[in-house]
Amino acid sequence: MENLDIKFLLELLKTPSPSSLEMKIQHKWMDYVKNDVDEIRTDNAGNAIAVLNEQANFHILLAGHCDEVAFMVKRIDENGYVYVEKLGGINPKAAIGMKVEIIGEVETIKGVFGVNAQHHGGIKGDFDEGDLFIDCGFQSKQQAEEYITIGDLAVYQREPDVLMDHHITGRGLDNRTGAFIVAEVMKRLAKRKLNVGVYGVSTVNEETNMGGAYFAAAGLKPDAAIAIDVTFATDYPTVDKSKHGDIRLGGGPVLAKGAPINRKINKMLEKTAKDLNIQLQYELTPRHTGTDADKMRLTGEGVPIALVSLPLRYMHSPVETASIRDMGQEIEILTEWIASLTGNESLNPLAE
Repeated sequence: MENLDIKFLLELLKTPSPSSLEMKIQHKWMDYVKNDVDEIRTDNAGNAIAVLNEQANFHILLAGHCDEVAFMVKRIDENGYVYVEKLGGINPKAAIGMKVEIIGEVETIKGVFGVNAQHHGGIKGDFDEGDLFIDCGFQSKQQAEEYITIGDLAVYQREPDVLMDHHITGRGLDNRTGAFIVAEVMKRLAKRKLNVGVYGVSTVNEETNMGGAYFAAAGLKPDAAIAIDVTFATDYPTVDKSKHGDIRLGGGPVLAKGAPINRKINKMLEKTAKDLNIQLQYELTPRHTGTDADKMRLTGEGVPIALVSLPLRYMHSPVETASIRDMGQEIEILTEWIASLTGNESLNPLAE
């Protein structure tokens, strides 16, 4: 399995980390990397920061967000049914019939998203999150309020799985896979002689406001930053490739191209991939990337950025699916590129 610590990845995927409630997963991430890096830090946003070779003059920031889309409790009716609001871009149509966990202050409560039987009219085709309700078995609003409160967060109860030894599937691969990739790159770089400093950051809040990325880049002031995220695979039925492009699981990591992206960083990443005989795929980000890269780019005096993504099927659903091979190749490219840097590289597009 590409020499990756799949056990740790599965542990991350099992750990609820809805945006704004990432503390538990961050502690696991820090425990995983702390013995390999020079220092572990945190900040007031909740980012977990691993540091290597900080005394260098040139610094790279790697950012992979650890938060996932979820639901927020917005009201409880008189019979104890729980109604929710979206937290991030979660797909409400995928919720029907799913098990759910509501993370209360005292304990986590299990429930199910109710579904209207076909005999009673079935599901409306145009329903949204306002039509969803969670049945936790409460007998009344008063009983429900003993366990949960307005603003509590809820995630699907979904165990991750490995498919045919080469794909991984589950809830919230977007973007616990990114936090995992950052950790793996940092552990590998710790064994290399580096000419640059590296900050590996498991960022928070990307799915809702990208505040974690802003805090990280504003606080660390890197010379360059790479967002490590996921992007839409288009290799499954019903996707219009003529509209959305051709991105495949197993086809290699995806580089973004567009106005926000520093072309010199992309050229270096492409050369590294070619030297490693790894195929790359491409996505277009003409105006903005929709990832942590956008916030990091606009901190301080400005930060040159690139975006390296993992192809992902079924985005923001309980069955997101990615390739273990793609993950391994992305880790290899990032590790070898950073290890090859002299620290004297110019990222100014007008400089020779």
